[in-house]
Amino acid sequence: MEHNTDIAEKTEPAQAKTIRELLPKDETVYELAELFKMFGDPTRAKILGCLQIKDLCVGEIAEVLGMSVSAVSHQLRVLRGAKLVKGTKEGKEVKYSLDDDHVAKIMECGLTHVNEER
Repeated sequence: MEHNTDIAEKTEPAQAKTIRELLPKDETVYELAELFKMFGDPTRAKILGCLQIKDLCVGEIAEVLGMSVSAVSHQLRVLRGAKLVKGTKEGKEVKYSLDDDHVAKIMECGLTHVNEER
């Protein structure tokens, strides 16, 4: 079994430099990690799953998930801050939806990966 140091020694210095130059900037990697943290919370993942199926109001999400309206509202604020969901005022209520197709694709890819036979 090779150790990481064995692999590093086999990588040509020029090749390592090329790979390093192709990596995203540290700030971008940090933002990506923060994005994936949003999906790391089961409650937020469930809310995103609900919104993947249908645009819903806070009360509707709370009812589906058996949660309090305030708990759902808190999580929606976090998800809005991460630009994963958006709210559209409809009369006195706000309907929430996934912010864009990228969010749906992330959910789809994640679910496909989790459901793969290993």
